[in-house]
Amino acid sequence: MSTKGANKNRWLIAASAVAIHLSIGSIYAYSIYQIPLNEAQGWSTGSVTTAFSIAIFVLGITAAFLGSYVEKYGPRKSGLAAAVLYGLGMVGSGVSVLLGSLPLFLATFGVVGGMGLGLGYISPIGTLVEWFPDRRGMATGLAVMGFGAGALLTGPLGNFLIQGYGVATTFFALGILYFVLMSAGASYLAKPPDGWLPAGMEDTPENQEEARSALSGLPNLTAKEARTSARFWMVWLIIFINVSAGIMLLAFASPMLQQITGASATTAAFITGYIGIFNGGGRIAWATLSDYIGRTTTYAAFFLIQIAAFFVMPQVTGVWLLAGIIFLVITCYGGGFSCLPAYLSDLFGTQEVSAIHGYALTAWGFAGVAGPQLASTILESTGNYTSALYIMNGALVVGLITVGVLRWRIGKLQDGSRTPGTAAEATTD
Repeated sequence: MSTKGANKNRWLIAASAVAIHLSIGSIYAYSIYQIPLNEAQGWSTGSVTTAFSIAIFVLGITAAFLGSYVEKYGPRKSGLAAAVLYGLGMVGSGVSVLLGSLPLFLATFGVVGGMGLGLGYISPIGTLVEWFPDRRGMATGLAVMGFGAGALLTGPLGNFLIQGYGVATTFFALGILYFVLMSAGASYLAKPPDGWLPAGMEDTPENQEEARSALSGLPNLTAKEARTSARFWMVWLIIFINVSAGIMLLAFASPMLQQITGASATTAAFITGYIGIFNGGGRIAWATLSDYIGRTTTYAAFFLIQIAAFFVMPQVTGVWLLAGIIFLVITCYGGGFSCLPAYLSDLFGTQEVSAIHGYALTAWGFAGVAGPQLASTILESTGNYTSALYIMNGALVVGLITVGVLRWRIGKLQDGSRTPGTAAEATTD
């Protein structure tokens, strides 16, 4: 038996993953830099927002292309590399502010920092799936809960530093803090020993194989095989639509509350401050629930909830009723991320789940551009958010249909696996 990961506590592995995701989750508090950069540098709102869009896009692309790096070098080296990249991106952002260079800011925060985001996001996920074969959803939900809740740490701390020391010093201080937290978390990460199973699961070859395998009747695939399968691209479309809907609300929650319900800017800002709680809480709650009701059913629930929510939002006049609906949608947004790694391991096995997860996260990168841009374009042409909400609702219907087709496809593959001579079809999808 291999000694890799020997004497490691799987709950400390989970805590290490949370430390990494809590750090990179600071991207959700990016709005705290908007006004300070406008005032101190004279950079336009659009220019400052571009850095955020670049970071999210690079996150998705990096996750796709460096998934194989994580598989090859392991979670510890990958996590440390992510700490260096994200720390450099933040410190470089501080330097760009001191120099007054917008292109340097876009390169450091957007590109270098975005690479740290992508690598840091996927580094611990595959390891968690292997340490928690009995609770795949809950374990990955814990990690990405940290990502969703990252704004709760960075928001107040960043505001305090900006007001007391300026935006450049804030980037320096946070960059060092994130580097330390991510490095500490990455240093403890390790794969479990070969053949390891948690207490309560019999240590037999059959259970060891089951812990690493896809759902009964589905073949275990490599990352290369997975990305050519029909069910992978159905999952990709599901994630793209779910993220587009959620990130549209993340980008425009405050002005939407003001326009639809007449809420004051102060009230809207107060409400949006709670979004991080539901983003993070939804990740652990939905991921844990998915261990009991199944991942396909969970994604169907996401779309059913959001279809109803996007339909009624334009008619809502109560501030807190609309806020409650937004909070509910944001739990679906966060839950979509937290259930994804476990769902991919259900569909393809854990052999190369980090690389497969990376490919799937390209949907996030594209959705990070599509959702806000759709809302912006429609708002400029119509002057209200109603059309944007209804168009997104149409996309959510497509998402629900895709979930239904995926469920049918999974059932067909499972039935086929029980019929002699269908193994090849099951592998190629």
